[in-house]
Amino acid sequence: MMIDSTQTQEINETKIVAQETFKIVLYNDDYNTFGHVIECMVKYCKMDTIQGEQIAWLVHHVGKAIVKEGDFSDLEPICTALCDNDLSASIEL
Repeated sequence: MMIDSTQTQEINETKIVAQETFKIVLYNDDYNTFGHVIECMVKYCKMDTIQGEQIAWLVHHVGKAIVKEGDFSDLEPICTALCDNDLSASIEL
């Protein structure tokens, strides 16, 4: 069997597929308490209390923070739960 240069090039090329990682971004607001934010981080994002407190402070001072990364299908119910609990959150690339 003879392989021409076109076939050789196709064989040697490697396909690289970039996987997009989505992020839940939590935004600061003027009405949720630190306690409520921490409770939501623990309950829905599976953080411990210290991590939840760190996120609350980061959001308070910076205005937003990434709270979770992953596939869209895994993040969507978490983001929905955060929003259903009156937090300002969205899924972004």
